Amino acid sequence: MNLLDVRDLRVEFKTPDGSVVAVNDLNFSLAAGETLGIVGESGSGKSQTAFALMGLLAKNGQIHGSARFHGREILNLPQRELNKIRAEEIAMIFQDPMTSLNPYMKVSEQLIEVLRLHKDMDKKTAFEESVKMLDAVKMPEARKRMGMYPHEFSGGMRQRVMIAMALLCRPKLLIADEPTTALDVTVQAQIMTLLQELKRDFNTAIIMITHDLGVVAGLCDKVLVMYAGRTMEYGPVDDIFYKPSHPYTEGLLRAIPRLDNDGLELATIPGNPPNLLRLPKGCPFQERCHRAQARCFSEAPSLDTFGNARQRACHWNWETPA
Repeated sequence: MNLLDVRDLRVEFKTPDGSVVAVNDLNFSLAAGETLGIVGESGSGKSQTAFALMGLLAKNGQIHGSARFHGREILNLPQRELNKIRAEEIAMIFQDPMTSLNPYMKVSEQLIEVLRLHKDMDKKTAFEESVKMLDAVKMPEARKRMGMYPHEFSGGMRQRVMIAMALLCRPKLLIADEPTTALDVTVQAQIMTLLQELKRDFNTAIIMITHDLGVVAGLCDKVLVMYAGRTMEYGPVDDIFYKPSHPYTEGLLRAIPRLDNDGLELATIPGNPPNLLRLPKGCPFQERCHRAQARCFSEAPSLDTFGNARQRACHWNWETPA
């Protein structure tokens, strides 16, 4: 049985200008110890998918569909039940660790609070367990750092604190929302290595939300490509990287800088993502697609399954050479 099964997930926001569907009929599954990468441009619905699973949507947001965690429905749970699942079974690492940590509390107080609240530990035991977890995330001089405030840490160290905090209760699922965006390249590589080790050591399933396909290639088993709130392509990482079957995936892969491009200009996807309040009829990617045909402007493509458990939403006949 899968650890997480998401079916027909839909996230909608009521605004003064109308209804915005940020996530539109999303489907994916995740097994224990497996990593799913969710990629796409800003505004594609990646973070709102995570917030929906965690019950962290804004007040004007509505969730439809199903998300079963260990066979139990977790969407729209009462707050008390949701609070018990969060941290204990599902944890989340946010994009900016400086805004996620309380600047007025020492790191020790913030870590200890998690264990006292969720594991009912006494303060001394919680302190020692927190030091062990900081050691596990490769925090230098972990015991000494416990007495420091967040502003005394570098960006990479703050992110390690957030990862340690997320892992204190040994959750079965870790959601990482752009965990390396604010970090320099060297620290990004260290964090990715750390997540790979934690996945191996704790058998934790990970949902990695990112726009960096290099991160996906190095860490993930499966990838979900989103655009305008919809699935464009879904399947095993190797299959999608070596043989993409959607024009949007092709465009994202072409836009990755390469050392062997021999000075050629970096490829880009022309245009901008559509306004979710006024989505075009048909395929949402139509105006930017180099494979667009008449049907794409009038009929939305269905999400079809093919090959090695892969899915795509595209009218193009991929069996015919371009």
